[in-house]
Amino acid sequence: MNKKYFLRDNYLSKFQPFIDKNIIKVLVGQRRVGKSYLLFQLTDFIKSEFKNPNIIFINKELTEFSEIKNHENLTDFVKAKTDKKNQNFLFIDEIQDIEQFEISLRSFLAEGNYDIYCTGSNSKILSSDIATYLSGRYVQFNIHGLSYKEFLNFHKLHENSNSLFKFFKFGGLPYLHNINLEENAVFDYIKSIYNTIILRDVVTRYNLRSIEFLERLNLFIADNIGSLVTAKRISDFLKSQNINISTKQTLEYLQYLQNAFFIKKVSRFDIKGRKIFEINDKYYFTDLGLRNHLQPFNMKDINKILENIVYNKLISSDFNVYIGKYEDKEIDFVAVKGDKTIYVQVAYLITDEKVHEREFGNLLKINDNYKKIVVSMDEFATSNYKGIEHLNIRNFLLENL
Repeated sequence: MNKKYFLRDNYLSKFQPFIDKNIIKVLVGQRRVGKSYLLFQLTDFIKSEFKNPNIIFINKELTEFSEIKNHENLTDFVKAKTDKKNQNFLFIDEIQDIEQFEISLRSFLAEGNYDIYCTGSNSKILSSDIATYLSGRYVQFNIHGLSYKEFLNFHKLHENSNSLFKFFKFGGLPYLHNINLEENAVFDYIKSIYNTIILRDVVTRYNLRSIEFLERLNLFIADNIGSLVTAKRISDFLKSQNINISTKQTLEYLQYLQNAFFIKKVSRFDIKGRKIFEINDKYYFTDLGLRNHLQPFNMKDINKILENIVYNKLISSDFNVYIGKYEDKEIDFVAVKGDKTIYVQVAYLITDEKVHEREFGNLLKINDNYKKIVVSMDEFATSNYKGIEHLNIRNFLLENL
């Protein structure tokens, strides 16, 4: 388990208060966003802080652990590796591949001799099973691909517009640092990850038959980033492409993609009425490299890419994010974290008074004192207009929100 890795200190600082506490630590996120390497980082930290820790590490993606198929196998394996004299630190990577894993975890937790960490790539299975059997006994950490700052660090890049466009095009899968950002190799790798997520985490897990529909659905979402859509609209569009699918099935397939952390649904929020609308959502990709595998990066899509990048920045900063509506105005994002709220408008360039009025004017309509930001690619966007910050996208991505 002597793995080389880049430190992701922002996550380690989140984990530290819970290390050696009688609560299960659950790391969730899309495949290949670095969950396994965060476990390696944790094991090294524990070895440096504790005397004679007994590390039990199970990686369900390795064949040596293929015999651990259910909770009984898991319990037998862990018991055989347990050190009764020292503290045991149990790490289970991709735990959703073990049937009824929650039964074992509850037992280990009750015994009190295990500090437990696990990762998973399916939100539905983890949330339902853990919430049912381990309510109040676990803490969840959402793991994301590389931030822009991490992307620069991983790839040893200078911060400039060229590096930003590489981030736009290739996304934030950590393994790309091994490929030196050579475009053909990058997208060969991204294609393999796409196939793994779609075939293993969606098609196989849910026994789907209509793979063609799933592929068309993915293409539709890739082409409609940041657009308000309904399942009926998607279904009607696909019917026009001679794919006959019901609205109900469309909703199910969208949920499966969300369960695999492939896409994220963002609901609309009425700022004035303080309520969430139940129709007309937007969808964004967890990783833009995967999106660009489906729909090759093109400057004509820059507004969509910018929105997706800003959304990913907000959720990786631990905000709950909504699409805002204030009277007849739309606010691109309402980001909420505790008692903190940020309103964000996203534009490619503020080219004239009409665009300025739309982006800044929408925010000026909101009569409260929360932070308001317009994010664009204007190179010298550092102004403050009537209390509204105007930030260049690079500065926004590097800012601690």
